[in-house]
Amino acid sequence: MRFAAVVFDMDGVLVDSEPLHVDAMREVLRPYGVPYTDRENEEFFGFTDPEVFRVLRARYGLAADEEELTRRRAALVVELTRTRSVPMAGVPEVPTALRALGYRLAVASSSALDVIRATIDTLGIAALFETLVSGLDAGRGKPAPDVFLETSRRLGLPPGACLAVEDSRNGLLAAKAAGMACAVIPCAATRHEDFAEADWRLAGLPELLAILDSSRSGRAR
Repeated sequence: MRFAAVVFDMDGVLVDSEPLHVDAMREVLRPYGVPYTDRENEEFFGFTDPEVFRVLRARYGLAADEEELTRRRAALVVELTRTRSVPMAGVPEVPTALRALGYRLAVASSSALDVIRATIDTLGIAALFETLVSGLDAGRGKPAPDVFLETSRRLGLPPGACLAVEDSRNGLLAAKAAGMACAVIPCAATRHEDFAEADWRLAGLPELLAILDSSRSGRAR
């Protein structure tokens, strides 16, 4: 199996941002007296912010609409990203090496585009990526395939020519539904999830280089 492009999820794959995102959500919900729990957060892995807030509005009777809540959270996450972004092991080395090998790189994330841009700028890897796709612009969040299908369209490649890199079950399901192979790298928050459908399960991002070296040389995976 040969790939022309690698499509990265962002949170939990390129950046250890889960604590930051949870803190931002709790701050947005604090004025409403909503105790946003870690268990509740796990319920929404891969969802877009409007999808999350739509559920929370119905659950807690929030007065603000999901668009306004989404704007507040995105602004707060961008602010926090500038000082609290922690790269995952293998960043920037692995994306840099893949780009040097001729792979086309993209980000397909459920985060808002402003958050994606702020994150990869802070990590110093923006120049490596050909396109950045937000689930807010693509349609439905993961596990729907929309963000991966849109990424494939923008790259001008069939989904089968792209390898998705994910850290959650919802992300895995979205990639597979789009017709992409998927390598999963579970993070601390997702290690308990079921990744039975994954083409590869890796311990860390550096292991991705061996997979892609094998695919380039035509060896069996």
